[in-house]
Amino acid sequence: MSSDDLYILYRGPLASCNYDCPYCPFAKRVDPPSLLRADRADLRRFADWVSGFRERRLSVLFTPWGEGLTRSWYRDTIVRLSHLPHVARVAIQTNLAARVDWLSEADTTVAALWATYHPGQVTRDRFLDRCRRLDALGARYSVGVVGLPSHYDDAVALREALPPSVYLWINAAEGHLYSSSDEQRWTALDPLFGDSVRPHSSLGLPCHAGETAISVLGDGTVRRCHFIPTPLGNLYDGSWQTALRPRPCSNAICDCHIGYVHLKPLGLRDVYTDGLLERIPAAWPAKTVVGERYGTAELDAREA
Repeated sequence: MSSDDLYILYRGPLASCNYDCPYCPFAKRVDPPSLLRADRADLRRFADWVSGFRERRLSVLFTPWGEGLTRSWYRDTIVRLSHLPHVARVAIQTNLAARVDWLSEADTTVAALWATYHPGQVTRDRFLDRCRRLDALGARYSVGVVGLPSHYDDAVALREALPPSVYLWINAAEGHLYSSSDEQRWTALDPLFGDSVRPHSSLGLPCHAGETAISVLGDGTVRRCHFIPTPLGNLYDGSWQTALRPRPCSNAICDCHIGYVHLKPLGLRDVYTDGLLERIPAAWPAKTVVGERYGTAELDAREA
C-alpha cells in the first residue's frame, strides 16, 4: 500500500439477493432481466476501464446491494482483474451462497472475499464447508456476523470452528443499543468491534475518500464515497481525476465500515494495510491487533 494507490468501491444496479435477512432492505429481491443485462454490461465496461487504466495501482471492492457471486459476470470479472499486474486487490462482499471453486482460476494472492454468515439463512455446517473449500484453494477471506443478540451463540460457534488465521468481524446491528457487557462479549470475538459499535462523528474530519478512495456507480458516476451523493465526475470521461484532493467529511456521522475505514484520524489503514478491502487486519491473531490499535493499558482494561 502506497500513497499512489487508488481504492475503488464499485456498485452497479444489481440489487437481487437469494436471502431474506430481516435486517436487510434488499432481502429476496428479484431483479428483472433488463436490469441484470444492464448490470452485466456496466460491469464489463468497468472491467475494461480497469484493464486499461495503468496510471496508478488499483484496489477494487465490489459492494453490490444484492449477492454478486451468484452471477457469473462477477465471478469472471474477479478472475480477470486478479491477473492484472496493476491491480493489487480485487474483493467482493458475499454471503458465500455460491460455490467457490471458480477461485481456482484466479490469482488468490490478489482476489479476496469479505464473507458474511447469516444465521437462519444457511446452516452453519454448510457455510463452514464453503470456508474449508476456500482454505483448500488458498483464498484470502474474512468472515463476519451481524451482532444481534440472537446471533451470539452462532458467532461463538463459528469462531471456534474457523481456523485461528481467519479473522471474524462483528458488525454492530443498526439501531441496536449495546450495554457495556454486551460490547465486552462481542469484543471478545472481534477485538475491533469497538470501531463498529458507535457511529463516528465525522463532520469536518479529514478523509481519504475523494483523495485516494472513490465510489463508482454502474454508469460511471464517481463520488467521494457511497454516503456522499455529490458527484466528482465520470470515470469514463476522465473528469473525476482533477477532482481528487484532500477534503473534510461533509456528513455528521459515519457508521459503516466501508466509509469510516477511510477516516484519517481513526488510522484504520494502518490497522488493515493490504487487507483493507477484504477486512483482514494486518496483525493477526487478535491480541496483536488490539495491542497495536489501542495500546497496552487499554488492552488490559478491555480484558479486565
